[in-house]
Amino acid sequence: MSTIVDVPESSKLIDNGRTDPRAGGWKKGVGIIDFILRLGAIASALGAAATMATSDETLPFFTQFFQFEASYDSFSTFQFFVITMSFVGGYLVLSLPFSIVTIIRPHAAGPRIFLIILDTVFLALATSSAAAATAIVYLAHNGNQDSNWLAICNQFGDFCQQISGAVVASFVAVFLFVLLIVMSAVALRNH
Repeated sequence: MSTIVDVPESSKLIDNGRTDPRAGGWKKGVGIIDFILRLGAIASALGAAATMATSDETLPFFTQFFQFEASYDSFSTFQFFVITMSFVGGYLVLSLPFSIVTIIRPHAAGPRIFLIILDTVFLALATSSAAAATAIVYLAHNGNQDSNWLAICNQFGDFCQQISGAVVASFVAVFLFVLLIVMSAVALRNH
Protein backbone atom coordinates (compact mmCIF):
# COMPACT_ATOMS: atom_id res chain seq x y z
CA MET A 1 0.00 0.00 0.00
CA SER A 2 1.39 3.41 -0.96
CA THR A 3 0.30 6.81 0.06
CA ILE A 4 0.44 9.58 -2.48
CA VAL A 5 0.16 13.19 -1.51
CA ASP A 6 -0.99 15.42 -4.32
CA VAL A 7 0.54 18.92 -4.07
CA PRO A 8 -0.42 21.33 -6.83
CA GLU A 9 2.39 23.29 -8.45
CA SER A 10 2.38 26.96 -8.02
CA SER A 11 4.49 29.31 -10.08
CA LYS A 12 4.84 31.51 -7.03
CA LEU A 13 6.39 28.70 -5.01
CA ILE A 14 8.87 27.56 -7.65
CA ASP A 15 11.93 29.81 -7.85
CA ASN A 16 13.99 28.11 -10.59
CA GLY A 17 17.02 30.18 -9.52
CA ARG A 18 15.47 33.49 -10.47
CA THR A 19 15.26 36.47 -8.18
CA ASP A 20 12.49 38.96 -7.92
CA PRO A 21 13.32 41.82 -10.33
CA ARG A 22 11.97 44.35 -7.84
CA ALA A 23 14.25 43.17 -5.03
CA GLY A 24 17.05 45.69 -4.65
CA GLY A 25 15.38 48.22 -6.88
CA TRP A 26 15.84 50.93 -4.29
CA LYS A 27 19.57 50.15 -4.17
CA LYS A 28 19.73 50.63 -7.91
CA GLY A 29 18.02 53.99 -7.39
CA VAL A 30 20.61 54.86 -4.74
CA GLY A 31 23.31 53.96 -7.27
CA ILE A 32 21.77 56.25 -9.89
CA ILE A 33 21.48 59.12 -7.40
CA ASP A 34 25.10 58.43 -6.35
CA PHE A 35 26.22 58.81 -9.98
CA ILE A 36 24.27 62.06 -10.44
CA LEU A 37 25.64 63.51 -7.18
CA ARG A 38 29.16 62.61 -8.28
CA LEU A 39 28.64 64.52 -11.52
CA GLY A 40 27.46 67.54 -9.53
CA ALA A 41 30.42 67.27 -7.16
CA ILE A 42 32.81 67.06 -10.13
CA ALA A 43 31.38 70.26 -11.58
CA SER A 44 31.50 71.98 -8.21
CA ALA A 45 35.05 70.92 -7.27
CA LEU A 46 36.60 71.60 -10.66
CA GLY A 47 34.63 74.85 -10.96
CA ALA A 48 35.97 75.97 -7.58
CA ALA A 49 39.54 75.10 -8.57
CA ALA A 50 39.26 76.83 -11.96
CA THR A 51 37.63 79.94 -10.49
CA MET A 52 40.30 80.27 -7.82
CA ALA A 53 43.13 79.57 -10.29
CA THR A 54 41.94 82.32 -12.64
CA SER A 55 41.41 84.95 -9.94
CA ASP A 56 43.73 87.83 -10.68
CA GLU A 57 43.37 91.59 -10.52
CA THR A 58 45.89 94.36 -11.04
CA LEU A 59 45.46 97.96 -9.90
CA PRO A 60 47.68 100.67 -11.41
CA PHE A 61 49.13 103.09 -8.88
CA PHE A 62 50.41 106.42 -10.25
CA THR A 63 52.21 104.81 -13.21
CA GLN A 64 52.11 101.58 -15.14
CA PHE A 65 55.48 100.59 -13.66
CA PHE A 66 54.23 100.59 -10.08
CA GLN A 67 51.19 98.32 -9.68
CA PHE A 68 49.41 96.35 -7.01
CA GLU A 69 48.40 92.83 -7.93
CA ALA A 70 46.13 90.35 -6.17
CA SER A 71 46.36 86.78 -7.41
CA TYR A 72 45.63 83.36 -5.98
CA ASP A 73 49.31 82.41 -6.14
CA SER A 74 50.15 85.26 -3.77
CA PHE A 75 48.54 83.21 -0.98
CA SER A 76 49.80 79.72 -0.12
CA THR A 77 46.36 78.87 1.26
CA PHE A 78 44.78 79.52 -2.13
CA GLN A 79 47.48 77.44 -3.83
CA PHE A 80 46.63 74.58 -1.45
CA PHE A 81 42.95 75.13 -2.28
CA VAL A 82 43.52 74.88 -6.05
CA ILE A 83 45.69 71.76 -5.76
CA THR A 84 43.34 70.03 -3.31
CA MET A 85 40.15 70.79 -5.21
CA SER A 86 41.83 69.60 -8.42
CA PHE A 87 42.71 66.31 -6.70
CA VAL A 88 39.15 66.02 -5.40
CA GLY A 89 37.76 66.60 -8.90
CA GLY A 90 40.19 64.05 -10.36
CA TYR A 91 39.21 61.48 -7.75
CA LEU A 92 35.53 62.05 -8.49
CA VAL A 93 36.13 61.47 -12.21
CA LEU A 94 38.02 58.26 -11.44
CA SER A 95 35.26 57.10 -9.07
CA LEU A 96 32.57 57.23 -11.77
CA PRO A 97 33.22 53.66 -13.03
CA PHE A 98 32.79 52.33 -9.48
CA SER A 99 29.56 54.28 -9.20
CA ILE A 100 28.39 52.66 -12.43
CA VAL A 101 29.19 49.24 -10.93
CA THR A 102 26.87 50.05 -8.00
CA ILE A 103 24.10 50.72 -10.53
CA ILE A 104 24.70 47.51 -12.49
CA ARG A 105 25.25 45.34 -9.39
CA PRO A 106 23.25 47.01 -6.63
CA HIS A 107 23.87 44.21 -4.11
CA ALA A 108 27.68 44.27 -4.45
CA ALA A 109 29.14 45.58 -1.19
CA GLY A 110 32.78 45.82 -2.30
CA PRO A 111 32.47 48.87 -4.55
CA ARG A 112 30.32 50.68 -1.99
CA ILE A 113 32.83 50.05 0.80
CA PHE A 114 35.67 51.20 -1.46
CA LEU A 115 33.78 54.38 -2.38
CA ILE A 116 32.72 55.19 1.17
CA ILE A 117 36.32 54.94 2.44
CA LEU A 118 37.79 57.10 -0.32
CA ASP A 119 34.86 59.53 -0.21
CA THR A 120 35.59 60.07 3.48
CA VAL A 121 39.28 60.75 2.79
CA PHE A 122 38.51 63.23 0.03
CA LEU A 123 35.75 64.82 2.11
CA ALA A 124 38.41 65.61 4.72
CA LEU A 125 40.69 67.12 2.05
CA ALA A 126 37.92 69.21 0.54
CA THR A 127 36.72 70.41 3.94
CA SER A 128 40.20 71.39 5.09
CA SER A 129 40.99 73.35 1.95
CA ALA A 130 37.59 75.05 1.93
CA ALA A 131 37.92 76.02 5.60
CA ALA A 132 41.45 77.38 5.15
CA ALA A 133 40.41 79.41 2.11
CA THR A 134 37.37 80.69 4.02
CA ALA A 135 39.63 82.15 6.71
CA ILE A 136 41.70 84.03 4.14
CA VAL A 137 38.59 85.23 2.28
CA TYR A 138 37.22 86.53 5.58
CA LEU A 139 40.44 88.45 6.18
CA ALA A 140 40.35 89.82 2.64
CA HIS A 141 36.81 91.11 3.20
CA ASN A 142 37.09 92.34 6.79
CA GLY A 143 40.76 92.54 7.72
CA ASN A 144 41.92 92.30 11.32
CA GLN A 145 42.44 95.51 13.26
CA ASP A 146 44.36 93.81 16.09
CA SER A 147 46.98 92.47 13.67
CA ASN A 148 46.89 95.61 11.51
CA TRP A 149 45.75 93.62 8.46
CA LEU A 150 43.71 95.77 6.16
CA ALA A 151 40.76 94.56 4.12
CA ILE A 152 41.70 94.43 0.44
CA CYS A 153 38.25 93.84 -1.02
CA ASN A 154 37.54 97.57 -1.17
CA GLN A 155 40.28 97.90 -3.80
CA PHE A 156 40.22 94.43 -5.38
CA GLY A 157 36.48 93.85 -5.83
CA ASP A 158 36.62 91.42 -8.77
CA PHE A 159 39.32 89.34 -7.12
CA CYS A 160 37.29 89.05 -3.93
CA GLN A 161 34.14 88.07 -5.81
CA GLN A 162 35.99 85.29 -7.60
CA ILE A 163 37.62 83.86 -4.50
CA SER A 164 34.33 84.06 -2.59
CA GLY A 165 32.56 82.20 -5.39
CA ALA A 166 35.25 79.53 -5.41
CA VAL A 167 34.85 78.99 -1.67
CA VAL A 168 31.07 78.70 -2.00
CA ALA A 169 31.47 76.15 -4.82
CA SER A 170 33.89 74.15 -2.68
CA PHE A 171 31.37 73.99 0.16
CA VAL A 172 28.76 72.75 -2.33
CA ALA A 173 31.19 69.93 -3.19
CA VAL A 174 31.66 69.21 0.53
CA PHE A 175 27.88 69.02 1.02
CA LEU A 176 27.54 66.64 -1.95
CA PHE A 177 30.31 64.45 -0.46
CA VAL A 178 28.38 64.25 2.81
CA LEU A 179 25.27 63.16 0.90
CA LEU A 180 27.28 60.53 -0.98
CA ILE A 181 28.70 59.09 2.23
CA VAL A 182 25.33 58.99 3.99
CA MET A 183 23.65 57.32 1.00
CA SER A 184 26.39 54.70 0.73
CA ALA A 185 26.16 54.02 4.46
CA VAL A 186 22.39 53.54 4.24
CA ALA A 187 22.78 51.18 1.29
CA LEU A 188 25.43 49.18 3.18
CA ARG A 189 23.41 49.11 6.39
CA ASN A 190 20.58 47.23 4.72
CA HIS A 191 22.96 44.84 2.98
